Amino acid sequence: MYFDGATNFKGVRIGAVLISKSGQYYPASAKIRFSCTYNIVEYEACILRIKMAVDINIKELLVIGDSGLLIHHVQGAWSTKNVKILPYMHCMKELYKKFTKIEFKHVPKIQKEFTDALVTLSSMI
Repeated sequence: MYFDGATNFKGVRIGAVLISKSGQYYPASAKIRFSCTYNIVEYEACILRIKMAVDINIKELLVIGDSGLLIHHVQGAWSTKNVKILPYMHCMKELYKKFTKIEFKHVPKIQKEFTDALVTLSSMI
């Protein structure tokens, strides 16, 4: 699963794509209708797709994103006292209890062209 968020003059958009082992793509995008920081946008994008994976009963998931902060938070390498991010961290922890195996991997932005394109298309609508 790849996720990403974008902010521009038209608002805040999030996108994520789930890719099955057989190569089937399941994209999703949404518009955020409240003011938020880049880090919260990334959490919203990640949570959107993880909830969808739970809904279709996926038990093993590799989550890939360019948000070092989010990835390091869920891996337990970093902590935060930011009261706006704490609810997102708790939500993520509850969600990944629903999987037999879930792994989070940080990748540079350049390696996520499909998700970036999805978010860009979403922002044009």
